[in-house]
Amino acid sequence: MILCILKKRTNVSSFRYGISYFDIKRISRLHSSSNAEGGRISSAVADKKLVSRTMNREKEMEVLETNSVKGTRDFYPEDLRLRSWLFDNWREVSKSFGFSEYDCPVLENEALYTRKSGEEVTSQLYCFEDKGGRRLSLRPEMTPSLARMVMSKKGGLTLPIKWYSIPQCWRYERMTRGRRREHYQWNMDIWGVPEVTAETELLAAMVSFFKKVGLSSEDVGIKINSRLVIAEVLTELGIPEEKFAATCVLIDKLEKVPLQAIQADLEQLGLSSSIVEKLTRTLSEKSVESLSSVLSPDSKAITQLNQIFQLCHAYGISDWVLFDASIVRGLAYYTGIVFEAFDRKGQLRAIAGGGRYDNLLQSFGAESIPAVGFGFGDAVIVELLKDRKLLPTFTNSGIDIVVYALDRDLYNVAIQTTALLRSTGQSVDLILQLNKKPKWVFKNADKKQAKYVLIVAPDEYQRGEVSIKNLINGEQTNIEIDSLLTWSQENNNNNER
Repeated sequence: MILCILKKRTNVSSFRYGISYFDIKRISRLHSSSNAEGGRISSAVADKKLVSRTMNREKEMEVLETNSVKGTRDFYPEDLRLRSWLFDNWREVSKSFGFSEYDCPVLENEALYTRKSGEEVTSQLYCFEDKGGRRLSLRPEMTPSLARMVMSKKGGLTLPIKWYSIPQCWRYERMTRGRRREHYQWNMDIWGVPEVTAETELLAAMVSFFKKVGLSSEDVGIKINSRLVIAEVLTELGIPEEKFAATCVLIDKLEKVPLQAIQADLEQLGLSSSIVEKLTRTLSEKSVESLSSVLSPDSKAITQLNQIFQLCHAYGISDWVLFDASIVRGLAYYTGIVFEAFDRKGQLRAIAGGGRYDNLLQSFGAESIPAVGFGFGDAVIVELLKDRKLLPTFTNSGIDIVVYALDRDLYNVAIQTTALLRSTGQSVDLILQLNKKPKWVFKNADKKQAKYVLIVAPDEYQRGEVSIKNLINGEQTNIEIDSLLTWSQENNNNNER
């Protein structure tokens, strides 16, 4: 009976404040308990306290978290202008080298990234099971997706292909300067070319970008090595080929941890202390000539390295590249030449990296196609350009003209004028507020770094004119409305020169 009464009494509050059936049962028990102990508390008091607590909880829940998820970024207009500038430079370089842009979904099957164990990326996946029971992942890199796309065409693509993309990638990793859990990455890949001419074309594209944004070979270098170096040493020491990739993944960690930290893992692969010693000694070589004395006279690795440095000389980028036997890259699918762009001052992590991955399709059960590519993240390069004071400012909104009706009766004329100017390709901001004073309009236009303010005013309009003020030199002139189209076209052409 008490429960029924409480249900009726709390019907409105339970609907409004989210009090559940179980909350009502609790009130009922409180009421019964209190009566049994001498009526110390009434059901009304219990009801009031519960409603108060529930309201407080809901009030707390209504406070929206304003920070973006850890490791991700919001792009306000100024930030997005910076990103667009960077992407535009990447696109211009890619197109100048004859590459075509592609894209694919950010969601992929998890198995696309977990076929190779031991890679750091497998422990950094943003993965989950969807409502259909499928295991999915946000892409941590683009190369496996590209491989899937090539496979899906079943040989229908005309080789060689030269493709580029600027995907958003996700990795759950420790964040440092220039390293986030979400980032964008410039990818350039060449499929169908087995010679190192493909690698050198990519290196030249990378250098072309560095030059384009004002960096020199004193700022950035590119270390080059070949995975075949390790492969040849291990073959000489009797280590089977299937252990090469796993060994390279472990060796790549030596940049971050001491040898002792991975000693047990190396020994588990069958690499004794003497083998590890021979490997580390080989990886300390700093010239192709000195490496030649370690490897066999007919070394394919030495031949490849000599070829690529000769081609770099032909491209005119010799001062950007150097040999470093310790560069092996941390992805298991690399098979030959690998390279890594770095900050000469040593203040930032790797700027970009890549290499040859001829057997990637084979690992997915398809016929191999020779392939090489690189990934170039957006975060480190921005930090480097900031350090070198080469990053442009992005406060300019890109607005050419601000149009303002001095009298609200002339607002329709301002709309028509705006439409006319926009038809010629001008970026035009129409003042939408009808009660703003000229002082506010000019201050607002100056803040947006607009080039002109066009004012539709009663006296000028009566004469068939509008007033235009040049915010760059301060000159103000009147232009006939009938001549406005010509003025806009000429002004737009001048801006494009």
